[in-house]
Amino acid sequence: QVQLVESGGGLVQPGGSLKLSCAASGSILSLYAMNWYRQAPGKQRELVAAITSGGRTNYADSVKGRFTISRDNAKNSVDLQMNSLKPEDTAVYYCNVEGVRERGVPGRRDYWGQGTQVTVSS
Repeated sequence: QVQLVESGGGLVQPGGSLKLSCAASGSILSLYAMNWYRQAPGKQRELVAAITSGGRTNYADSVKGRFTISRDNAKNSVDLQMNSLKPEDTAVYYCNVEGVRERGVPGRRDYWGQGTQVTVSS
């Protein structure tokens, strides 16, 4: 079993910055992809940014150029640096790990964190 813990959320003014962090723990052999999703009230959860174990990245069009995702494979952690924040970025942000290989467990699994609130408001 793998657990994810997110941190770094909070209240920030438009144009400000925040850095979200997520650490995975457990009997982890490898993580194929580490992703950030977000969900605003009344809206569907959407993929914000993704990064594979090899360092390939993908971003939602709405955040491209403002957000940067990075990971540390040795620490099983992922960060999301968010700059030039806008009110429409307000949401609960969730860490997601995809294609997890665990010691003693056949195959691969996916896991979700509990989420961290990001509010962009003046």
